[in-house]
Amino acid sequence: MKFINSLLGYPLGWIMWLCYKITSNYGVALFIFTLVTRIFMVPTAIKQQKTSAKMAMLRPKMTEIQTKYANNKEKLNEELMNLYQKEGYSPMAGCLPMLIQFPILFGLIDVIYKPMTHILRLSSEVIEIGANIVRATVADPAKIANHIQLYVINGVKHDPSVYSAMGDSAVSAIQSLNLNSFGIDLTTQPTWDMFKTIFTDFNPVLLIPIFSGITSLVMSIISLRTTAATTDPAAGASMKGMMLTMPIMSLVIAFQVPAGVGLYWAYSNLIGAVQSVIMNKIYNPREMAAKAQAEYEAQQEKERQERIEAKKKAKEGKLEDQTKAMTQKELNRRKLAEARQRDAERYGEEYADVTDEDLK
Repeated sequence: MKFINSLLGYPLGWIMWLCYKITSNYGVALFIFTLVTRIFMVPTAIKQQKTSAKMAMLRPKMTEIQTKYANNKEKLNEELMNLYQKEGYSPMAGCLPMLIQFPILFGLIDVIYKPMTHILRLSSEVIEIGANIVRATVADPAKIANHIQLYVINGVKHDPSVYSAMGDSAVSAIQSLNLNSFGIDLTTQPTWDMFKTIFTDFNPVLLIPIFSGITSLVMSIISLRTTAATTDPAAGASMKGMMLTMPIMSLVIAFQVPAGVGLYWAYSNLIGAVQSVIMNKIYNPREMAAKAQAEYEAQQEKERQERIEAKKKAKEGKLEDQTKAMTQKELNRRKLAEARQRDAERYGEEYADVTDEDLK
């Protein structure tokens, strides 16, 4: 996991470094960082919205298949897969943005845990000198291995003389680094114990998990409204329950990571909510569903009229065939009568009328 975090954190670290260089404010830099990563994800967001719209358009056909093969699950799944393949639809396409979010989150954790690497761009040798100084002062260095750079930064700001071996330029760079924003140290990890002293010694870092949970709730509500037209009614209740658990998960996760990660998640929810509203204006699944339903009903009515017309033509065809048959019979009667008349005149015989028996 450490290797994966470092691998994902390396490219994100450069983005964060540039954002911090421009703003010199960690919280603002984090917002710009979130905005940039969200912009990179716009193509996948468009794809997700198109997928939702496609689902809305397929809903009438899916409902017909589900009704037709309600008692044959194997045939039902086969027909649904044939429909997906024919229409070029993938049910898993909507999960892509969420799958991309998690690597970004893991990479961001590495960026926030290692500001000396990603923001100050100090060499690994200098960082290791500071890390060794910290390890010599704690009882269990393994417990702080993941965020040892944060301990070095706090140590330098508390007593820079202890870290003189790192070099004056490194110590000076660390002292100038401001990881606070809105009065909150974004390298601090919120804990549930902070609620015990919320009225006597309030720590503003508690606002980050709460902010993360609220923005996640807003995002979930918008997502539910957006996907209402594309969700199978049978699965709607379970999906609604899953969506509403997301704010709780966001709140819990925000207590497991530094405040900066929770702030990123909150920023991401806010930007994602705005993005969803805009996308919904362009590709509105509800409108697409209504349009698809109207087209489906119109097609059904057209097919019904065609069947009625076909039956009518078939009936008219039978009558025409009967008429043709009768006409041919009359022609045969006339020809036979003329032939008998000629024979009667030639041989002086009596003329006999043509009967139906003669025509058989």
